[in-house]
Amino acid sequence: MIGLIFGDTDFPKEILRKIKQKNFKYLIIDLSKNKSFKQDKNSKSFSIGQFGKIINTLKENKCKKVLFAGKVKKPEFSKLRLDFKGVYYMPRIIKSSRLGDAAILKEIISIFKKEKITTINSLTYNPDLTLKKGIYTKIKPNSLDKADINKAISILNNLNKYNYSQGAVVRNKKLVAIEGKGGTQKLLKKSKNKKFKNKGVLVKFPKKKQDLRIDLPTVGFKTLKQCKLAGLKGIVLKNNQNIFLEKKKCINFANKNKMFILSKWKKRSYHF
Repeated sequence: MIGLIFGDTDFPKEILRKIKQKNFKYLIIDLSKNKSFKQDKNSKSFSIGQFGKIINTLKENKCKKVLFAGKVKKPEFSKLRLDFKGVYYMPRIIKSSRLGDAAILKEIISIFKKEKITTINSLTYNPDLTLKKGIYTKIKPNSLDKADINKAISILNNLNKYNYSQGAVVRNKKLVAIEGKGGTQKLLKKSKNKKFKNKGVLVKFPKKKQDLRIDLPTVGFKTLKQCKLAGLKGIVLKNNQNIFLEKKKCINFANKNKMFILSKWKKRSYHF
């Protein structure tokens, strides 16, 4: 029995579809805002402060492995209703929160490990959802695009020293915006400029201390549409370290709008 700890976004639905195809036994711990999985007979809903109930439910159902997928909104710790184990573990989580979201996730993995529950990679059952090395569109980056890509990579590499930001938009070799707490959607809204069409790139790489088992940069059709609205020409991801949803739909959209999708990485820059 595999424990599926699900939040929001479409990624959990893709995982569930694959697990059902393989006829695996599963239990969903539903932490999504609108209880998206309540119709599934193998789903149980919890609040994020109910550590005891979550851990006990996993153990009662003999779930020795768990998989995290989807976005769970960072809670206001002072307003959480905690059970006994929540009271016990919450100080550790609050302490880790001072170091950012990645530290919270690592602490939660550590708690599960202490409870003898192993966290597995979120792509274990869906390796097809990540882009391997290559250019996936008819349009390829030209020399100006390559300069923008390398500039964005350089910026993200420098920010990595502080474990800050997994996304940057660069246009004409100038930084337009970096991804902050508002995520990719806010980044692309800030990058919108009606003067430009098919100019500039979005580069999304995982941060240095990001736990790739449960926290991978994710893009999908919505992201690509927002890139188009922002006047950008392409998206660049780090190969095998991304989640790419609705792949076929995205590639068709990119080809139609003369955009590129690229997944390739060198330590300091892209070489074509």
